[in-house]
Amino acid sequence: MNHNDSRRKFLQTSALAGTALLIPDALWASKASQKNIGLQLYSVRDDMKKDPLATLKAVAEMGYKNVEHANYINHKFYGYEPKEFRKIIDDLGLAMRSGHVVMKGEDWDATKQDFTDSWKQTVEDAAILGQKYLISPWLDISLRRNFEDCKRFMDVFNKAGELSLKSGVKFGYHNHDFEFSLRLTSVKVYDIIMQYTDPKLVCQQLDIGNMYGGGGRPMELLKQYPGRFELMHVKDEVKGEKEPWESSMLGKGIMNVAEVLKEAAKTAGTTEYIIEQESYQGHTPLESMKYDLEWIKKVKF
Repeated sequence: MNHNDSRRKFLQTSALAGTALLIPDALWASKASQKNIGLQLYSVRDDMKKDPLATLKAVAEMGYKNVEHANYINHKFYGYEPKEFRKIIDDLGLAMRSGHVVMKGEDWDATKQDFTDSWKQTVEDAAILGQKYLISPWLDISLRRNFEDCKRFMDVFNKAGELSLKSGVKFGYHNHDFEFSLRLTSVKVYDIIMQYTDPKLVCQQLDIGNMYGGGGRPMELLKQYPGRFELMHVKDEVKGEKEPWESSMLGKGIMNVAEVLKEAAKTAGTTEYIIEQESYQGHTPLESMKYDLEWIKKVKF
């Protein structure tokens, strides 16, 4: 997801130097042959707001088989109850293997050492949709003021992973840019996340575009943490008019996306490749999504 202020506000509203961890080939090599290509629906957010049913139908007709949600408010998906929304996507021949919901500090009751009923319901709703992954795409500023606070919340991440697995869902995290530009006691926030989360409990969704403005480079991360990225947000970046960088159609920007995809399939254990584009350079969002899907299908990875 993009790192501009409007995106951060959206996330908040919707949500009510590391050592490489070497994982044996056997644990992920077989998974890497699986390529579930999907679409993050934030890419067509205005269309989803106007007419979610028509937009989902258009996406399905383009050839997408998997979609990832970015709108979960008051335990509803785009205004629909979980079971109702599950039927909608099923009827269109779509799957929702993953979705984004911000896990906030207040979702964990430190006194009771337990999650709130609301967060427990979030996990159950993800299971109802048939999600394999529940991804938190933000780490609030209050949780990254210092090294110890950040490290402590990674333990909550691990506990979220334990809770999710009971419902057949895996909890994960999605990066923006601050994880690479912000250091706590000289350690990058992203390295804190990677070092203090258990990969068996917490998966990572690597957004290869978001990191760019913060100094992160996807090829470096894939090599630093082999086998750690089950999911990826596939995007390209160009110089922005309002922001230093903005996303673009795949293959049109400065990212060598094809190279990243090949490396992810080879060494990262990536099975979920989610296309996301939030800026369109004069094209419509739906036009862009059609182009992006056609582009990625031509890449051999």
